[in-house]
Amino acid sequence: MDALLQILSMLISTVNMLIIIWFIIGLLFAFNVIGRDNQFFVQVYDAISRLFEPVLAPIRRILPDTGSIDFSPMVLLMLLYAADILIRSAAGY
Repeated sequence: MDALLQILSMLISTVNMLIIIWFIIGLLFAFNVIGRDNQFFVQVYDAISRLFEPVLAPIRRILPDTGSIDFSPMVLLMLLYAADILIRSAAGY
């Protein structure tokens, strides 16, 4: 059981890192540091977007409309951190 909880904690950490990478690439696109003609970053960004869109869509429906700022990734990060805290406390570490 302890190994399963550690694996879940590791998966949560991986998802957190993917969300942060996705956010940073989005900022780089928004401020034209990286152009949309860079196919590698476009493909990474699109792949991560497709991965998280089913999870972020319900969060976006709950959150109030804030215009161009999307707070749903931050809410997802907070939920994942809370889940990680619960898993770590259940595992005793």
